[in-house]
Amino acid sequence: MHLINSRTRPKRLREGDEIVTIAISSPVNDQNHLLEGLKVFESWGLTCKNKVIPGRHWGYLSGEDQVRYKELHSQENSSLIAFARGGWGAARLLEQHQPWKKGWLLGYSDLSSILLARLSAGFDGSIHGPLVNSLSKEPNWSKERLKSLLFDKSVPDLYGESWVSGIAKGPLIATNLTVATHLIGSRHMPNLNGAILVLEDIGEAPYRIDRMLTHLRLNGLLKNLGGLALGNFNAPSEEEKYEQQTFSMTEILKERCIDLNIPILVNLPVGHCCGNAALPLGWEATIDGYKGKLSIHPS
Repeated sequence: MHLINSRTRPKRLREGDEIVTIAISSPVNDQNHLLEGLKVFESWGLTCKNKVIPGRHWGYLSGEDQVRYKELHSQENSSLIAFARGGWGAARLLEQHQPWKKGWLLGYSDLSSILLARLSAGFDGSIHGPLVNSLSKEPNWSKERLKSLLFDKSVPDLYGESWVSGIAKGPLIATNLTVATHLIGSRHMPNLNGAILVLEDIGEAPYRIDRMLTHLRLNGLLKNLGGLALGNFNAPSEEEKYEQQTFSMTEILKERCIDLNIPILVNLPVGHCCGNAALPLGWEATIDGYKGKLSIHPS
């Protein structure tokens, strides 16, 4: 596991700190949800600098690669970069040199590639959590959890269903399964040895989840995990299933994971659902397969 350099640890937020919102994946065509999300940050006493240009696009991306790259690595000294929306495009920026800076980054889904790359480079402060476009729709407990992480307060444990008992501690890595799978073999994929891995995904049929988990297994990336937790996996509708004979999502997740002989939790409130619990990458976590609990320890 790449260790986080303590010198990269950002200061916790205080009222008056500035946050910047950017879109480096798919275009933002309707800014109503974006503005509602910014109001949440403003209610916490933060100053919001919205750099999203509604409707700007380059094909299905929110701008040309160099434009988005410059926004990601702006020289402005903001305390937090909050990504506007997901989609696709963030990983394209990783082909270039990444001059990471100290600070907080918030996002998930397609932005998982940025969070994982930054973690692999030894930087603290990346949070797998709500995008600005969806923040206002998060339940109160989710918004309060994110605020607590950013403002130096403890966060409550998360609970799910236990598939395999046992207790394990290790650095927390939360990511979208599809995004992580496509970083395998690059320098941007963190070492998962001893990690507590949290996975989520959306819109993928069971056979595609099977294929990605098999790819991780073939590369030996799941063999030395400390523990595994599964968040939300929203499958396509019935008519989009692969042929008529299929496994359910639960069946394929269990079949591909249960033999790892590590603590496993499922149905955590993480991912593309209303209630996306914020998780700080690289922080020490404990997974308790007896109580169905995931705990985050202050960094």
